[in-house]
Amino acid sequence: CETCSKEAAKYRCPRCMKYSCSLLCVKKHKLALSCNGVRDKTAFVSVNEFTDLNLLSDYRFLEDVGRTADAAARHCIVHSPATKRLLYCLRNKARGCNIELKTLPVGFTKRRENSTTFNSVENKFYWHLKLIFPHCHAEYTLKGVPDDKTLADILKPYIDPVESDPVVCQRLKMYTSSPQSDIRILMKIENRNRNSVR
Repeated sequence: CETCSKEAAKYRCPRCMKYSCSLLCVKKHKLALSCNGVRDKTAFVSVNEFTDLNLLSDYRFLEDVGRTADAAARHCIVHSPATKRLLYCLRNKARGCNIELKTLPVGFTKRRENSTTFNSVENKFYWHLKLIFPHCHAEYTLKGVPDDKTLADILKPYIDPVESDPVVCQRLKMYTSSPQSDIRILMKIENRNRNSVR
């Protein structure tokens, strides 16, 4: 036993492969190593060590993933009339403003994170934006940005040398120290062929 070093080992932990002699030692090793005792189904196995059991394990893992995805797709919240009605309303309002609004399927992380809404009282969209500053490897997510706010106003708290937050200003030094005329704002075009000319 690798825990008490007194008795002969009877059990082997599927997670960390430690040998134990009794339930008490199993519990002790889990506490000491913060081990949950559940086998890591995605652990790396080299080609030389790969066996039929590993293949079967991978196959079962993929079946479990498929089953979970199917269950999520059938979940009542996904197909609830309220969810569909809100999405339908949002698409209609976008179409009325000459905006082609596309949504990702249910289950995608970006769709879950998206907080875009339409305020019918103000007749205004509030967008979920992601600002990416590639030269500084920085990303910022903004929620509830009104559709009448200009790009200059949106970027002011980030790249304006006077009005930006000091911490953000330091991180985005390359942008704040550059002349405003040198900064280019690019917007990603979705669903465009790779070889198409922009």
